[in-house]
Amino acid sequence: MLGKRQDKMEAFVGSNTTIRGEAEVKGSIRIDGRYEGNIRSDWVVIGEKGHMKGDIFAKGVIVGGTVEGNIVASESLEIKSKGSVLGDVQTKKLTIIEGGIFQGRSVMNDENKIVELEKKTSQIK
Repeated sequence: MLGKRQDKMEAFVGSNTTIRGEAEVKGSIRIDGRYEGNIRSDWVVIGEKGHMKGDIFAKGVIVGGTVEGNIVASESLEIKSKGSVLGDVQTKKLTIIEGGIFQGRSVMNDENKIVELEKKTSQIK
């Protein structure tokens, strides 16, 4: 999921948990509950039932749930089919799986300026 370099989760917010405040995590954090505040981490994963209200600063972000806030991802941002990002994003690589929602502005940091829209393999005939 995170690649061979970042397979270990350093922090986890469970589905029945709400946290308010600022977090700085060396490594990765997964949010399956609610988080209100800003996060700085190497990798951030928002699970399908996760809800994040605040800004994210990370190398990579995977959104399966909802993010209300801005995202700065120095490497990549992936919005899954049930994911939703309501805010501005800045990244080198933006991937939105069919069904994913992105409402905001995007700024691409890479000279290649790659924006991908992938279809679910089950939908391709």
